[in-house]
Amino acid sequence: MSRCKNCGKELNTVDIGLTKKLINRGATEFYCKKCLAAKFNVTEELLDEKVRQFRAAGCMLFPPLE
Repeated sequence: MSRCKNCGKELNTVDIGLTKKLINRGATEFYCKKCLAAKFNVTEELLDEKVRQFRAAGCMLFPPLE
């Protein structure tokens, strides 16, 4: 499993998808949601809302929840 480039936390698929969506689709190093929120000066809750929007729009980086 990948780890956050900044803090070393173990990442999940949402963290990896957010890094690819917000920074670079071809990224090979990833950030956790907390570090992404700090990098963009937004709340983690806003990132959660964006993930819901991306899923609703059919973005394949964020498959539907089962």
